[in-house]
Amino acid sequence: MKLEFKLEAFEGPLDLLLHLIEKNKVDIYDIPIVEITSQYMDYINAMETEDMGVMSEFLLMAATLLDIKCKMLLPKEETDEEEEEIDPRADLVQQLLEYKMYKSLSYMLRDKELSGQKSFYKDASLPKEVKNYIPPIDLEELVGDNNLDTLSKIFDQVMKRQAYKVDPVRSKFGNIKKEEVTVEEKVSYLSGYLKEHDKCNFKDLLVKQSSRIHIVTTFLAVLEMIKTGEILVKQDNIFDEIWIKSKVN
Repeated sequence: MKLEFKLEAFEGPLDLLLHLIEKNKVDIYDIPIVEITSQYMDYINAMETEDMGVMSEFLLMAATLLDIKCKMLLPKEETDEEEEEIDPRADLVQQLLEYKMYKSLSYMLRDKELSGQKSFYKDASLPKEVKNYIPPIDLEELVGDNNLDTLSKIFDQVMKRQAYKVDPVRSKFGNIKKEEVTVEEKVSYLSGYLKEHDKCNFKDLLVKQSSRIHIVTTFLAVLEMIKTGEILVKQDNIFDEIWIKSKVN
């Protein structure tokens, strides 16, 4: 059967094969390879192009078709019944199915693009008064069927929920403020105290401090003054009172 067709611009060899299959109205899963190859070669011989890249793609497909044609003309080898015979056209059929799917999707996207080109939109041009208008609140509609008694119950429920969220322990904590006290200040304080008194009891000195940070800072001040030789610390026996005396006086 000789198929006559006008030369068209095909996107590639697969596009040409699909065209031939549709023209011959054959099943893509059962391609008459001899007939399709013959028609394909007729198209190749009639092609007029100077683009060797395009021509090489069509010639590669022609070689593939001839290879499949030769395999199908060869006598079939005897195989075991359990082994399934491999169809030489299987890879070509798979390529044609994938190409047909992508081609259909490209047509769908093209139709959407053409449809989108027919759509127009207009930028908003509302006056500022209309754009910034806030409709008044209808209190009667907002309240609805609720009366004062219902609203009071709702308010009580909301307040109870807020009360449940309060931590009974942490809520009683006061604000923690950082006390600014330095070792230098305590050294100055202790030096002034020893100028007025002959000596002082180390325990009483610490007890007079107002907070833990003051106690620690005072202790560090005593160590600093011992290091610099400003004071003398004396304890007669173990567990006796510790007395601090100035070495300057």
